[in-house]
Amino acid sequence: MARSSPETPVGGAHGAHAAHAHCCAADHQTEFTAQPGPIADNTFRIPTMDCSAEESDIRRAVEPISGIRGLHFQLGQRTLRIDATPGAVELALEAIRKAGYVPAPMSPSSADANQSHGHDHSHSGGYVRLAAALVLAIAAEGISYFAPDTLPWNTFGMAVATVAIGLAGLETYTKGLKALRLGRLNINALMSVAVTGAFVIGQWPEAAMVMALYAIAELIEARAVDRARNAIKALVDLAPSDAEVRQADGTWQRMPASAIAIGAVARVKPGERLALDGVVTKGTSSINQSPVTGESIPVDKEPGDPVFAGTINEHGELEFRVTAAANDTTLARIIHAVEEAQGTRAPTQRFVDRFAAVYTPVVFILAVAVAVLPPLFLGWEWLSSLYKALVLLVIACPCALVISTPVTIVSGLAAAARRGILVKGGTYLEDARLLKAVALDKTGTVTEGAPKLVAFRTWGGSPANEDDVRRLAKSLAARSDHPVSRAIADGLESDVLDVDDFSALPGRGVAGTIGGEALVLGNHRLVRERGLADEKLEAEMAAHEAQGRTVTLLAGERGVLGLFAVADTIRADAAEAIAQLKALGVAPVMLSGDNEATAQAVAREAGISDARGGLLPQDKLDAIRQMRERYGAIAMAGDGINDAPALAQADIGFAMGAAGTDTAMEAADVVIMNDRLGRIAETIRLSRRTHAVLWQNISLALAIKAVFFVLAVFGSATMWMAVFADMGASLLVVANGLRLLRGVER
Repeated sequence: MARSSPETPVGGAHGAHAAHAHCCAADHQTEFTAQPGPIADNTFRIPTMDCSAEESDIRRAVEPISGIRGLHFQLGQRTLRIDATPGAVELALEAIRKAGYVPAPMSPSSADANQSHGHDHSHSGGYVRLAAALVLAIAAEGISYFAPDTLPWNTFGMAVATVAIGLAGLETYTKGLKALRLGRLNINALMSVAVTGAFVIGQWPEAAMVMALYAIAELIEARAVDRARNAIKALVDLAPSDAEVRQADGTWQRMPASAIAIGAVARVKPGERLALDGVVTKGTSSINQSPVTGESIPVDKEPGDPVFAGTINEHGELEFRVTAAANDTTLARIIHAVEEAQGTRAPTQRFVDRFAAVYTPVVFILAVAVAVLPPLFLGWEWLSSLYKALVLLVIACPCALVISTPVTIVSGLAAAARRGILVKGGTYLEDARLLKAVALDKTGTVTEGAPKLVAFRTWGGSPANEDDVRRLAKSLAARSDHPVSRAIADGLESDVLDVDDFSALPGRGVAGTIGGEALVLGNHRLVRERGLADEKLEAEMAAHEAQGRTVTLLAGERGVLGLFAVADTIRADAAEAIAQLKALGVAPVMLSGDNEATAQAVAREAGISDARGGLLPQDKLDAIRQMRERYGAIAMAGDGINDAPALAQADIGFAMGAAGTDTAMEAADVVIMNDRLGRIAETIRLSRRTHAVLWQNISLALAIKAVFFVLAVFGSATMWMAVFADMGASLLVVANGLRLLRGVER
C-alpha cells in the first residue's frame, strides 16, 4: 500500500454528475499545482450547492481559470474556499455566477457560526407542501381509477396531477433543466425527463405520484444523512460558549469564550464543562476527558496539570489559566481536523464515483434503446416501450450507490473521533485494514516515557539500616535535576536532610556531605573508579542492566550502602495492546534508540519478539523500508515529534498521546489523543468494519438495480415501484453506514 495523498487530483473522476441532491454526505477538496504569485484565501457560501453534482458544475467552471491554486469544498456547510491570486478570485466568482450559483462572502465569524449550526436545510419548512402534493397525487390516482373516462374528468385529473407535480417537483425541475442545458445527467435531470414523459403519454396519475414520492423520500434521506453529519457537529457543542473569568478587582464575571484572552484565569464548578484549554492554578478535582481523549475513567487534576475544553469537571472547583483562544483549543483543532478529513475521498469512494460517471450515461442510452428498438424490431407497442424506458430512467439514478460511501466514511470518522482516535482522512480509515506490521517507538509509546525507581536494596555489611539509606539517597537525589536522580527522589518515601558541599560529577553522579560524612550517588563507572565494585556487586549490577535498568549506587566512607535500579516501565496496557495486534494478524516491531539490552528487555515484557535497539533516526527510516519489503503495508507509532521522519515514511503514521500537542497532530495520519496503545488495534478493527460496510452497501445497491432492470424490461415494474426501490435502497445503505456510530453516540 503506497502512501498517497487523499486529495482529488485535477481532471480526476467526476462521478458526482450522477448524484442527486443529497448524495453528498462527505466534502470534497481539489488541489492544483502551485503557481507563482501571492495567494488570497477567500471563503464563500453558496446556498444552492447541496450536492456533489453542483460541486462538479462549479469545479468545471472555475478550473480553467489561470491563477487558481485550490478549491476546497465543504458541502456540509455549503461553502467553497478559493486559494488563488487576487485577480483570479474575481474571475472565479463571475464564472460561478454564470453557472447559475450565487456565492456570498463569509467572514471568519460567520464561518464559525455556520459550522456550529451544521447543515442548512433549505426545505426544512416543506413538510406541509409535500403532504399537500401527496394528497393531490392520491386524488389524481383516485380520479383516474374511479371517475368516468371522459374529457372533463381527465382534464380535471390532469390539473390535479399538475399541481401535485408543481408542489413536489419545482426544485427538481429547476435543477434538472439546468443540468440538461449543460449537457449533464443527474437525478434531477432523469426525474424531470421521466415525469414529463409519463405525463405526455397519458400516465399523469403515476407522474404525480412518482414526483411526490421522490420528494418525500429525498427529504427523509436528507434527515438520515444528517445524522452522520451531526455526529461530527456534536463535537462543536461539547465546549460551552461562556466561562467565569476573574476580573482585575478579584470578582468573577461570566464572559463569552471567544472574548476570553490567553492568560486570563477562569473558573469551572463541579459538573460543568470547561470552555477553554488551560493549566490548573488552584484546586483539585477529577476531569472526565472522554470528549477529547476517549478515556472513560476521570483523570485527577491538581495545580500545574493541563485541562482541555469540552471536558467535564467531576467534583471540586478548579481555577485555571487559559492557554489557548476559543478557536484554537485542542477540541477546536480536533473538529477542524475531522472536517478536513471529510474533505478527502477514500479509495472505494473514488472507485464508486468513477463507476457512477459511466453507469448513468450507459443506462440512459439503454433506456433510449428500449424506447426505440423493440417497437421497430420486436413488434412492441410504442407506448409500452416508452413507458419501460421511463422506468429505466428512474432506475438509472445511482443514488444508493453514490451515497453509500460518503455516509459510511463520515460515520467511521465520527465513530473514531468519539473514541479519541483522530483519523485525518477517509483514505487512512479505509487503508488501515491493509496493515501487516506496526513499528513501535519504545520510549513514550510502549513505555511510560519517564524513568521510575523499580528496585532498591541496602548493600554490604554496613551498620546503616534501610531507612537511613533511603534518607541519605533521597537527600542527594533531590538536589539534582538529572532524570535518574529525580526518579530516585520521587520513588523514595523519606524526609530530606541538609546537604553540604553538594556538587555534580558529570557523567558519573553527584556528591555531598551529610552529617559530616562524604557521600556519592553515582553510576557504575563512578563506583569502579573508586575501587568499590567487587565481584558480587558487579554480578548484581549486570543482572539489572540485562533487564534494561539503570543502576545507581550510594557509597561513602563505609563503602557501598545501597543499590537503586531505575527503568522506563512499560505501559499498563502495552502487553494487552500487543496481543490485540497479533490477534489481528499484525506483527508488532519495536524500534528504539536505547541500547540493545534495554530494547530486548522491554520487548520481552511487552510480548514483542522483534525488537531493534541503538537506532538513530536514519536507522529507523531504514528499518521502516526493510519492514515494508518483508511485510507489505506498515504503520509507525511514535510521539509525533522526534519520530516525525519515520511517521512520514510509513504507510500510516500513528501519533500517541497527542492531546494538546500541535506538532503531533500535524506529523501523523492518525492521532491517538490519549496514551492508550490499544487504540491502534481498535483503528484497524474499525477500518475493517468500515470497509465491510462499504462493500455491503455497494453490493446491495447494485443488486437492487439489477433486479429492477430486469423487471423494467421484461416484467411489470412501474415508475412508482422504481422510485420506492431506489429511495428504499438509499435509506438502507444510509442506515447500514450509520451502524458504525453504534455505541459511540453521547
